[in-house]
Amino acid sequence: MTADGPRSGVSSDESAKGERRRRSPFFHAALGALTLALFSGFVALGVWQVERRAWKLDLIARVEARIHAAPVAAPGPDRWAELSASDEYRRVRLVGRFDHARETFTQATTAYGAGYWTLTPLRTHEGFDVLVNRGFVTSERRDPASRGAAAPEGETEVVGLMRLSEPHGGFLRANDPAADLWRSRDVAAIAAARGLTRPAPYFVDAEAGPDRAGWPKAGLTVVAFRNDHLVYALTWFGLAAMTLAGAAIVILRGRSGARDA
Repeated sequence: MTADGPRSGVSSDESAKGERRRRSPFFHAALGALTLALFSGFVALGVWQVERRAWKLDLIARVEARIHAAPVAAPGPDRWAELSASDEYRRVRLVGRFDHARETFTQATTAYGAGYWTLTPLRTHEGFDVLVNRGFVTSERRDPASRGAAAPEGETEVVGLMRLSEPHGGFLRANDPAADLWRSRDVAAIAAARGLTRPAPYFVDAEAGPDRAGWPKAGLTVVAFRNDHLVYALTWFGLAAMTLAGAAIVILRGRSGARDA
């Protein structure tokens, strides 16, 4: 036919609309499956974060109870095999004599700046050794003569928080016993390097004494647990709601387009 005569067939727009209508059942089924999968996944992650938050709050409550409880005797060899994370931050009491000749420094950063924790073996009456973190010193205070106070001698009582060993060093920074370079309080490695024959598998962060002006600075243990689980839960639940809203918008627009066709 000429350009002025009637045109046969359908236009490309009409063909596309027809194709969309034919694909509609499959498209909606696929969209529904994808929406269900995403929604279920996001809700599951949100519920998991809610459960993690409950666990974290319970942990914080239990640790708070431990650090404020009356001190108990530090566990001896007959209990070492039973120790677990549930014993972390338990308040304990030790009686014995410090061996200052085997003092060890591990790298630390506190409110006083960069420096070292001062770990000193204490030989208990029961005959085993416990590494006691007597506190923080700056680089200038590593020499005992520069600390302004005499180190405790003779029988000494220590009260502090029991801590579990920190093996293998810090994050991406291994300990180097050969160079006497310690980035974490790895009890077994330090005990081996210092020749301790019967070391406890834990160390104790000593509490601050009445004289807080001297060095080392004790009582600097930070008992804090990151608890962002509520934020994460709300994020996952928000994504679940957005998934449903997005799917609803797509379906409503599709129905509107079908009516216009």
